[in-house]
Amino acid sequence: MEAEQPPVKRRATAAEPEARPGEHSLWRFLLPSLLGVLFFLTPVYTGEKWTILMGLLSDYLASVIGDAMVWLVLAILTTSAVLTPVVSWLKPPWPAQDAHWRHVFDVTAPWVLLRILGAVSAWMIHFQLGPEFIWHADTGGVALYALAGGIVTIFFFAAFLLPFLTDYGFMDFVGTVFRNGFRRVFRLPGRSAIDATASWLAAAAVGILITVSQYQSGFYSKREAAVIATNFSISSLPFCVFVVGFIGLESRFFEVYGSVILIGVLAAIIVPRLPPLSRIPDDYHPVTGKQISESSPAQGSLFAHALDSARERASHGPGPAQFLRTAITHVMDIWFGLLPAVVLVGMAGMALVEFTPVMHWLAWPFVPLLELLQLPEARAAAPTMLVGFFEMFLPAAVGQGIESELTRFVVATVSLTQLIYMSEVGILLLRSPIPLGMWQLVQIFFIRTLVALPIAAGIGHLLF
Repeated sequence: MEAEQPPVKRRATAAEPEARPGEHSLWRFLLPSLLGVLFFLTPVYTGEKWTILMGLLSDYLASVIGDAMVWLVLAILTTSAVLTPVVSWLKPPWPAQDAHWRHVFDVTAPWVLLRILGAVSAWMIHFQLGPEFIWHADTGGVALYALAGGIVTIFFFAAFLLPFLTDYGFMDFVGTVFRNGFRRVFRLPGRSAIDATASWLAAAAVGILITVSQYQSGFYSKREAAVIATNFSISSLPFCVFVVGFIGLESRFFEVYGSVILIGVLAAIIVPRLPPLSRIPDDYHPVTGKQISESSPAQGSLFAHALDSARERASHGPGPAQFLRTAITHVMDIWFGLLPAVVLVGMAGMALVEFTPVMHWLAWPFVPLLELLQLPEARAAAPTMLVGFFEMFLPAAVGQGIESELTRFVVATVSLTQLIYMSEVGILLLRSPIPLGMWQLVQIFFIRTLVALPIAAGIGHLLF
């Protein structure tokens, strides 16, 4: 009896704690992931157009705020312009010692200046002060009244809803399922599938930060990190919703986003095999060294392994309090950090197009290419192929006046697959240890544009 009783007791006490966390982690994976799919990946027909549920929530909030939106934007920009230099330079006891506030407001001098200039520009635009190129309806007016308001509403909901896709196992599940494909197709280590999925589903900046961390930890070589950062840090779903709506293609959202995914995959196959990315050595971080082994794939069902990875991630997913803190920090980061850059860079970029011939001169070589692709209004569309280098919203802002739905489709699709825009991604890459300089970023931008353009045009001709 002594031989039988102890095993029975041990199994009862040991097995039960393991079974419960297993079931719990499964539901922690399934329920948030289903919510994420519902809000971001499920088509919704409103009677007028196809969209996604998060887009409907954003539109509803914008309608509730109404004409007060501009004052909300001005309040956000002014708060950012005041608090940022105080926290960054004076380091007061609070909020400088609070990690969340410090993350948002303790920034380097160029970003302090950018936030101040963004707020000053916004007030000048609203009250039509200073030179006309600042406050004109087609320059500052677009940046303040159209771009800024859309960012406020879309990213409010995105900050609270996107973690359902990224923090509870969905990206780990998808990433693990596609692991072997990443090895064969993209010449990247299997673990990069998870990182690339995070870049695809979350904001581009999040993907770059993850990639930098993996490179510094010795899991990516210089080439792998550069490839992932410039080919998988794709515009997030909320950005895509905003751009597609802004350029007037709400009813074509799923066609645009499907094309973005297809072009993104094809570009990720082609662009890394060309210079300058192909010439970057497969050396690892000089301090950390290589920390990843070339082990054989795990045995057993890939689906089961993906499910285990998702459940493991879900079991460590944020609880309600951490979820809210992180979401609020993300809202603050977008509102107080990104919004000033969008207003300032958007105004400057639109002014460059509308008040100077510079962008039209530089974009002239694209005119015959667009005409060869049989795209109407080629001259009007040509500058959109270049302005995305400054800010990803600018092609949509410049192209919204184009009458041809086909051309607007191509403009939106290409702009969402160019990826290298200096207001965020470019600055992050230049500041990172990944070996990419300005000239290399310019080259990658043009290569991606030349790869994406004919594919987008071909899809557009099939749809319109």
